[in-house]
Amino acid sequence: MNTKMNPIGVFDSGVGGLSVLRAMRELLPNESVIYFGDQGHVPYGPRSMEEIQKFSEGITKFLLEQNCKLIVVACNTASAAALKYLRGRFPDVQFVGMEPAVKPAAEITKTGKVGVLATPATFQGALYASVVERFGAGVEFFQHTCPGLVGQIEKGDLESSATRAILEDALLPMLEKNIDTVVLGCTHYPFVIPLIERIVGGNVRVIDPAPSVARQVGRLLEARGMTNEAEKAGRLELFTSGDAAAMEIVLLKLMGEGGKVRSVNWDDKLKITLR
Repeated sequence: MNTKMNPIGVFDSGVGGLSVLRAMRELLPNESVIYFGDQGHVPYGPRSMEEIQKFSEGITKFLLEQNCKLIVVACNTASAAALKYLRGRFPDVQFVGMEPAVKPAAEITKTGKVGVLATPATFQGALYASVVERFGAGVEFFQHTCPGLVGQIEKGDLESSATRAILEDALLPMLEKNIDTVVLGCTHYPFVIPLIERIVGGNVRVIDPAPSVARQVGRLLEARGMTNEAEKAGRLELFTSGDAAAMEIVLLKLMGEGGKVRSVNWDDKLKITLR
């Protein structure tokens, strides 16, 4: 099989990585994609690094069994906990991970005050500390973990008073500190950008990392001569370790396109098999 025609693998702890998938479908419409949402273990944020590494390894093996030519770790928590580990375990596989958009935020802020919304694991990881150290000189960062927000988005609950309360609890104190930029450090959070923008107002910039990840995927495929040059749209396959029917409903709400979702099981050795 021509490797150019092989799919790209994308995975997340749940539906958050669909924000990255959405950006990839817009920028790289010819590419086929296999998406894996590990909803049986969502959220990853409170889990240990070792757990996340083992889940990520199992998903990577599954995606490689589907002949994926590149794998996108479309989860900030998994990128922080497992990206380095995966590159060591699979040295011949090209991975693209999520990095908190501290650099562009530091470049565009006028007040020198930036809000960052992410999971506890992302804030505690070496990756976040590294980007702040490298690019955040002279900028004050205000952090919040938004407890409960991932769960709201997993349900497709993007506009309720409960979702708004979570975001207001995070953002209103930051606004009092005069932030002018918000970094979204979790792939779930771009789905509530309209609500965030209503809370922060028009003078605060909200940075969605998904388009830059899609561009990086395109650059790597081109550099390796692996771009799918077919003129037809690529296929999309979706898998979940959770409730497939529930994911199909949320998929339509979040992506604006439907699709059949297939269920998988984890066995006691953390191997994934189709149900």
